[in-house]
Amino acid sequence: MASHSGTKAIVAALSANLGIAVTKFVAFLISGATSMLAESVHSLADSGNQVLLLVGGKRSRRAADEEHPFGYGRERYVYAFMVAIVLFSVGGVFSVYEGVHKIQHPEALTAAWLPIVVLLVAIGLESMSLRTALRESAPHRQGISLFQFIRRAKAPELPVVLLEDIAALVGLVLALVGVVATAATGQGVCDGIGTVAIGVLLVSVALILGIEVKSLLIGEGASDTDAAAIRSAIDGTEGVGGIIHMRTLYLGPDELMVGVKIAVGTHDSAPAVAKTIDEVERRIRASVPTARVIYIEPDIARDRTPEGGSSVSAAADPDSGVA
Repeated sequence: MASHSGTKAIVAALSANLGIAVTKFVAFLISGATSMLAESVHSLADSGNQVLLLVGGKRSRRAADEEHPFGYGRERYVYAFMVAIVLFSVGGVFSVYEGVHKIQHPEALTAAWLPIVVLLVAIGLESMSLRTALRESAPHRQGISLFQFIRRAKAPELPVVLLEDIAALVGLVLALVGVVATAATGQGVCDGIGTVAIGVLLVSVALILGIEVKSLLIGEGASDTDAAAIRSAIDGTEGVGGIIHMRTLYLGPDELMVGVKIAVGTHDSAPAVAKTIDEVERRIRASVPTARVIYIEPDIARDRTPEGGSSVSAAADPDSGVA
């Protein structure tokens, strides 16, 4: 569901950006407004980014093999990180460079009405793209703010498109202000300042995106809500004496790995323990459908208090990975 929504938002953004990029570049050639050049490069970079997201989504669906036994789900994170690099270098740094050059060597605009019209049309098209991204992300936000969704989302496509669309709209407004100010005052430096502002905006968005995707690449665990649901499912299973320790890790946006050590009865037979494990797996998958890879190790609690208890928990367990 998240992947389908992300793909729809990407296609909508790609369609808008390709047309806008060509139109902005033509307007730059006629008017000489460097803010239009910066915006055309911005739209071109966004188009390339959306292609990267589509490629990453396709490659992530490859079946697991011997070299990658957990599949290729994280390729979506890799390509999203590449998007941050492109946005920073091609979009942000180029715009800052062009803006500084225009401030140092200002030029008057010709046919100032053309970039103004193009920017107004582009604002309308980008607003439609952003509306599509907001509509597709609404079912996944579940009442949280847009900023929280961007921070917490495990699938990178929708947050990336949302950030790009918001940056594009703000950038268009900055370009419009720069062009209008230049046309009104005759001072080409205003256009250069607008171009630098666009570059700073893109660099800032690229840094935010890079930080968020880096966290996903390193490996994030289940959200607090999903982790609580998993613990509840395990604790509610007959034959489970408690959770000794549990670890979760996203193998990809739609695939969560769960590793858990559970306490079983001292005198439970092997068939009884196997039945308990099967039931724990079933309950976990029913509670959190993205939990597709599950490893359960039965153990006897002995003198250890199961996870969530009042004294010693996983810290006493030599297999817990906790120092």
